[in-house]
Amino acid sequence: MDRSPSSRSRRFTVLVAMTASTVLALAGCSSSSGGKKSEESAAGDSAGKATTPRMTIAMITHAVPGDTFWDTIRKGAQAAAAKDNIKLVYSSDPNGGNQANLMQNAIDQKVDGIAVTLAKPDAMKDTVAKAVQAGIPVVGFNSGVDDWNKQGLLEYFGQDETVAGEAVGKKLSSLGAKKIACVIQEQGQVALEARCAGVKKGFSGTTENLFVNGADMPSVKSTVTAKLKQDPSIDYVVTLAAPVALTATQAVSDGGSKAKVATFDLNKELVKAIQDGSIQFAVDQQPYLQGYLAVDSLWLYKNNGNYSGGGVAPVLTGPAFVDKSNVATVATFAAKGTR
Repeated sequence: MDRSPSSRSRRFTVLVAMTASTVLALAGCSSSSGGKKSEESAAGDSAGKATTPRMTIAMITHAVPGDTFWDTIRKGAQAAAAKDNIKLVYSSDPNGGNQANLMQNAIDQKVDGIAVTLAKPDAMKDTVAKAVQAGIPVVGFNSGVDDWNKQGLLEYFGQDETVAGEAVGKKLSSLGAKKIACVIQEQGQVALEARCAGVKKGFSGTTENLFVNGADMPSVKSTVTAKLKQDPSIDYVVTLAAPVALTATQAVSDGGSKAKVATFDLNKELVKAIQDGSIQFAVDQQPYLQGYLAVDSLWLYKNNGNYSGGGVAPVLTGPAFVDKSNVATVATFAAKGTR
């Protein structure tokens, strides 16, 4: 495969055009987080099945237990696995060191490919290097847009979180917001902190980060409630995950605040909250698409030597805004758990 600078430049130009058209075509998407067992049936999610030799793909994420976002990613991954005659082995741990250990296990098992998130890239880089040295193709998705290429991954599928955050900041400015509390549910997670940094960059008013424990929703509720009581000038709460957003709406009520809630990521409950007006909008990075593309890309690489993005540019799956103007379209798919 030609991976010369001139060839990469041509591929990048083509990718930009493809990405722009894809984002426009898919403007009405989703995301949320999760944790069900690994090899669940994807019957009905795929059309046909490849006759290529059976492959084993490890998908290793930083999912927090109970975060339904990852259920959506896994559904996409399972649909691609069913279509491509792939055995999908899913594992997750929010701790960077533990996630690296899971990746080492996949290397030891000599899997045919690995799809991994780089939420804490420094913790993962040594193990990623071992996989690459072992000749195992590795793709990144969801988290690690700034690190995948320099760590030697083949491809990346996801959202540029800084760009997405900046878009949120600009939207809130247009809505007349003056002060934002940006709620980060996992301190040190680079993608989440990039979102809030982007919000600050795009917003004309004042922003403040509020750190909470996303694995403990009662604690999230009490922390946000206390903040809103302490600072009634906050007129928007921006959250970075659907379950946190739904909890934030309760905190607004408990705190006697007039603040409105906007969020990154979707699930079917959050779609209902947009429909009833308790949440203003969500930013969708399309987790189903991320899971699907990550697995399918490894099949394509193995069987046809393909690189999405020419191996030098990410494939963007977001951002897209979901609000009352388009939520009805998304709701049908969200009810199935695929948006």
